[in-house]
Amino acid sequence: MRQYLLDELSFLERDNLEHYLKRSLKPGPIGGVFWLEVPPELLAPPQLEHPSCGPFYFSVVLEQTELRAEFLVRSSHNMHCSCIAWATPAQRQFVLDFVDKMLQEEFISV
Repeated sequence: MRQYLLDELSFLERDNLEHYLKRSLKPGPIGGVFWLEVPPELLAPPQLEHPSCGPFYFSVVLEQTELRAEFLVRSSHNMHCSCIAWATPAQRQFVLDFVDKMLQEEFISV
């Protein structure tokens, strides 16, 4: 999986990140999983061609000592479709900017 990984999080850092994610993102189907919605202006042609598969999300997974932000654009309700694709450069930058902002707002330096 292509992803951005932050590891060796302390208990306090993890707790801060969990609170931030709960305030900022939609919860996923299992604990520790959150959905970061792709803004409409960043949708790639495959996603624009499939509006019924939207909204589209990136998965952000918080575990005991790590946070993973995946670079796979997922459909909110269709697991097998051609619109599910790896992030474009602009979409990938969106994910990185989200993580950077989260770290800055939670005073976490890595």
